[in-house]
Amino acid sequence: MKKIDRILDEILNKRGIMSTEARKEFLAERPARTYDPFLLDGMKAGVDLLISTARSGGCICIYGDYDADGVTASTIMARGVSELTDNWFFYIPSRFEEGYGLNVSAIDKIVEKGADLIITVDCGCVSVNEVAYAKSKGLKVVVTDHHNIEDTIAEGIVIDPKKPVKFMSEEGKEPYPCQDLAGCGVAYKFIQALQRSLDLPRNMLTEALDMVAVGTIGDIVPLRDENRTLVKYGIIQANSRHRPSLDHLAKAISVDEITSSTIAFGIVPHINATGRMASAMRAVELFNSEDENVIDEKVQELVRCNRERKQIQEAAFRKCKDMIQGDESFIVLCVDDMHEGIAGIVAGKIKDEYQRPVIIVTPSGEKGRADENAVLLKGTGRSIEGVDIYEMLNRHSELFLRFGGHSKACGFLMEAAGLELLEQYLNSDVNELLAEDPMLFEKKLDVDAVITPADVTVDLAKALDVLAPFGEGNPEPLLRMRNVRIRSVSYMGSDLTHARFSACAPANETSGPSGRYTYAECVLFRKAKDMKPLLEGPDPVEITGSINLQTWKGQERVQFIVEDIKREK
Repeated sequence: MKKIDRILDEILNKRGIMSTEARKEFLAERPARTYDPFLLDGMKAGVDLLISTARSGGCICIYGDYDADGVTASTIMARGVSELTDNWFFYIPSRFEEGYGLNVSAIDKIVEKGADLIITVDCGCVSVNEVAYAKSKGLKVVVTDHHNIEDTIAEGIVIDPKKPVKFMSEEGKEPYPCQDLAGCGVAYKFIQALQRSLDLPRNMLTEALDMVAVGTIGDIVPLRDENRTLVKYGIIQANSRHRPSLDHLAKAISVDEITSSTIAFGIVPHINATGRMASAMRAVELFNSEDENVIDEKVQELVRCNRERKQIQEAAFRKCKDMIQGDESFIVLCVDDMHEGIAGIVAGKIKDEYQRPVIIVTPSGEKGRADENAVLLKGTGRSIEGVDIYEMLNRHSELFLRFGGHSKACGFLMEAAGLELLEQYLNSDVNELLAEDPMLFEKKLDVDAVITPADVTVDLAKALDVLAPFGEGNPEPLLRMRNVRIRSVSYMGSDLTHARFSACAPANETSGPSGRYTYAECVLFRKAKDMKPLLEGPDPVEITGSINLQTWKGQERVQFIVEDIKREK
């Protein structure tokens, strides 16, 4: 059997964590890597403007976004603003009526409510026209965001870790050390700067960390550097159950321990469901309430929205699959009747199934700017490894009225007349990449270490847990068992798409205890029909997957969750 520390050593080396200092920081229960918030360009000006507005009695609007990052960022910013004044309110735009980011109609409503200052979270960095319009209406604006900034930037105070040096407002300023902060991370740095400026109670920072963990994991940013520190502390804070709303939500969805996995696959989808199916204000109201009745009501709304989202999403996914011809290099689907709130999820599921970049467009309901009769489409895209969808669409930015995103996801607004041309461009662009890399569409399994069935133990599962939190940039360790044979296959599920089996290999002095064979219990989800020849064949195989530890009534059980099976070469 391989020594556990040797397996851990392989994984850390594979992830580039090699020095003693780097490993100590990475494995620390309480890591120390964090940065001065005032290293962010515009931070001092933004904090000073908030303080002066609050002290003069001005009204402050916290303007967020309708996803988990936006909801948590809004909640974090409110924790800081509420230390200065009670004269503030939230504004979360409607996904359906207003779309992402700042918009003119929202600004008009904010003016009517008597705001003097807008602080954006998770949006606004390239809202040039909208910020200018807000200022023309007499509003002051502070933008906090984390999205890409290329050739344009909103005028004024913009706090964004991705801000290029050419747009820095402070002389001699350099890029922020951790450019991967989520919107909630930038909001946290803002209230950290506020706390330092006024020597406010430090508990305001501790109490906000649970929201940082939820939003950072939810926005799928790399869990490295400062993000890892914030998320680790945030998960500790979340499990203290100090926030009744988060505690009630966790209990309602049967989450006993809050981890990166239960956040990603349980808590975040329920937060996002409100913005997808109804209004994200319900989630904002939930996390900013301590009233038990309000909390219970909002939690039930989140659960109901998520249940509805799942049903609609599955129907839309099946419909989209029927539209795919199968020879597309870049899948572009125009769906007239898709529920707008689930387009992004469906695009992601199609991307995973077909291993192709995907865009889904739906009617936006908006009128054209130059031609009121022009049909406008709202698009959402998801991409595979090796295809930077933001860069690719940015090449054809002339086709878009609005456009934003990052390497793996994007959103845009365009005239329907340009869709056919866009599809041609994107397929041509991807075909160029495919000519350079014929394996572009092959799913890449980046294996961290090779193990034997005898290594699949409770002790190894617990040892691997020190590498958590897992997520983007720090995935759950992917392990491979080579030259093993499959035994005792049993199929599961109503349609027999899942399977449970044993992987066995000859025991020897290095691979396990004395005896003829060592075994690892394996579970394969969703792929059993496709892999039936390998599951039931006589030939040795290599099995790739991850180790899962389950605890039931005090009993611990380890199993190997299979990602892929291939015939041994």
